Amino acid sequence: MNLAVFRHSLRQNRVRLIVVVAALAVWGALMPIIYATFGVTMRELIEQIPLMEQFANFGGGNMFTLSGSIALGFIHPIAIALLAVFAIAFPLNSVAGERQRGTLENVLARPVSRRSFYTTLLVAAVLFISLAVAAVLVGTAVSAAAMNVIDELEVAKLPLLWINGVLLYVAIAAIALAASVTFDRLGPAAGITLAVVLIAYFLQILGSLWPDAEPLQPYSLFYYLKADEVLTTGLPPFDVALLLAVTVVAVAYALWIFPRRDLASPA
Repeated sequence: MNLAVFRHSLRQNRVRLIVVVAALAVWGALMPIIYATFGVTMRELIEQIPLMEQFANFGGGNMFTLSGSIALGFIHPIAIALLAVFAIAFPLNSVAGERQRGTLENVLARPVSRRSFYTTLLVAAVLFISLAVAAVLVGTAVSAAAMNVIDELEVAKLPLLWINGVLLYVAIAAIALAASVTFDRLGPAAGITLAVVLIAYFLQILGSLWPDAEPLQPYSLFYYLKADEVLTTGLPPFDVALLLAVTVVAVAYALWIFPRRDLASPA
C-alpha cells in the first residue's frame, strides 16, 4: 500500500464521499418512516388479497416488518446506484479511466509498484464502501428511534448487517477493479462490470417476484445480502464465505494480470 496514493484518493473523493454518505443516511432514514406510516395498512391489505403477497416481496424485502423494510431499502435501485459510486465508478475510473486519459503512466513512473498501487485503490474502495453502508444503518437506527419502532429492531444485529453489506459491495468493487486493470479503456471495463451487476440484480428481482425463477437467485451476488434474515436470525456463514471467495478470486486475478500487462501509448 502506498500512503501518497491513498491520501490522493481521499482528497480526490472527499466531496463525493460526503455527498454519498449524506444521501445514504437520508435514504436509510426513509425506510422506518415508510414502514411506520404505511406498513401496517399494507399488511392488512395483503392479508385480504393473498395473491398479492408474492408481488409485495421485492428482492427479499417488504414493507410489512421493519427488518423487511430495511431489506427493501438495501436492494432498491437508489441505494445500489449510490453505493455503486464507490463500488463501481471509483475502481473503474482509478485505473482504466486514468489509462484512457493518459495519466496512469505518470503515477506508475513514481516509486510505486503496480501491486502496491492496486492494493491502495482496493483499501480506499473498502474504506469508502464501509462508510457508505454505515451511513445507511445510522440513518435507519436514528429514524427508527424517532418513529418509535426501534423496539421492533434488534440493534445488536446492525453490525452484522453492516458486515454483510460491506462484503457484497467489496466483492463488486473487486470485480470492477479486476476489469479496470485488464483494459486500457473505460468502455470494455465498464461493460463487463455492469453486465455482471445488472444480470445479478435481474436474477435476484426475477426470482423474488416469480416463483418459477426462484432457483436462479443463488446465482446472483445480491442474493447473499439477506438484510431481513440477518436482522432476525443472524449472518449466514455460507453467505460470508461465498462473498469472500468472490473477492479473493477477483483480487488474485487482478494482482496476477496487472503487473504483466504492457501499457501501450494512449491514442
